[in-house]
Amino acid sequence: MTDTLLLLAPIAALLIGLAAGKAWERYKLQDGRWIDRRKIRESPHYILGLNFLVSNQIDLAIEELTRAMGLDSTALEINLILGNLYRERGQVSKAIQLHQRLLQRPKLTEMEQAYVLLCLGLDYKRGGFIDRAFEAFSEVTRLDPGNQYALLNLEKIHEEQQQWQEAHAIRQRITNIAPDVEKPRDQAILAFLENELGLQAMRQGSPEQAVRHFETALELDPRTVPASLNLGDVHLQQGQTTEAIARWEQISRTAPERSYLAFDRLEKAYAGASSHGRFIEFCRRLIDANPQDWRARMTLGQHLAAQGDARHALEFFFDSLVHNPHALAVHLAIWRSLMKLDFDQALVNRYLSLTHESVFYLDPHICMRCHYRSTELLWQCPQCHEWNTFVEERIAPAEDAEETEDAEAPEEAPA
Repeated sequence: MTDTLLLLAPIAALLIGLAAGKAWERYKLQDGRWIDRRKIRESPHYILGLNFLVSNQIDLAIEELTRAMGLDSTALEINLILGNLYRERGQVSKAIQLHQRLLQRPKLTEMEQAYVLLCLGLDYKRGGFIDRAFEAFSEVTRLDPGNQYALLNLEKIHEEQQQWQEAHAIRQRITNIAPDVEKPRDQAILAFLENELGLQAMRQGSPEQAVRHFETALELDPRTVPASLNLGDVHLQQGQTTEAIARWEQISRTAPERSYLAFDRLEKAYAGASSHGRFIEFCRRLIDANPQDWRARMTLGQHLAAQGDARHALEFFFDSLVHNPHALAVHLAIWRSLMKLDFDQALVNRYLSLTHESVFYLDPHICMRCHYRSTELLWQCPQCHEWNTFVEERIAPAEDAEETEDAEAPEEAPA
């Protein structure tokens, strides 16, 4: 019996300790009374505040979370959320003051301190205090070296100030700690930063160094189109026309949807090399490889029009119009050709039938991340600062839309 009691005593002490620890975790003494920490999360104000937050009703979320904080004004989680909501509502100074007060608490853990500093850094960045934001994010990475949010914000600050070498170093740190599934994306961003370093070297009059950066970018990601374009430009400046042409032609294999960016360069390079027919062959290969490529058709038509063959050019313009009836550039090219052909009535009627219910727009490029629109293809979004996120928005012709709907419609059950 005595032996049994001796065995049970340590177990009982352990259970009592666990119970005390759980009670201490749940309750805390404040102003002479015990506060139940769980009551805040179980509070209807807290739940309503989160619901309003999810539905993007910021003012109502702030109102309910402020009421929930009445149960425990020192609750770190709610204070952090409220500060972030103030920032999103544009009350940056109020957010800064709240987060600064949290940072002055004496018993914050390193992780809690890092998170408060991260929120404070975002406040500073939103308010335009870039130096203070940089210091806050740097302190976060000191406390938590693997904090990707702080690293990403440091990288964006360097990019906005065109400090490409520093941005590249930060992205390399992110790549080193990223899981394997994210490494291709990180390498693609590194490639764009290498391209920027190459452009910087070009401006500084160091073409050899620029070539190394462009080649490194293409080793990281062969689909880095601006690096291919810029490397070809350097080759051409150095009198290496064959190498320049090969580099620009490579784009049609690595990123065929961006081949049109090299059209003007290739047309001039072929002409300089006395190979006029190669450009027509190049465009025809693109059309054969991608029957939907309206730009190759339009460019081929412009090439023929420049040689005085307006009627043949018009056929390519009409064909291009079928695949993209909303591109204003195609319509302008057609009208120029019709003018040269004295507005042949049959051709004008054909044009009118092709353009029935067409819509024109000037900013077809849209960022997939933040939906920013642009009249031209941009490699970095000026609004969200993400790399290579622009795609060309296309409006499907009415016939194509009807065919898609018919294909997706469920078949009726046989009678």
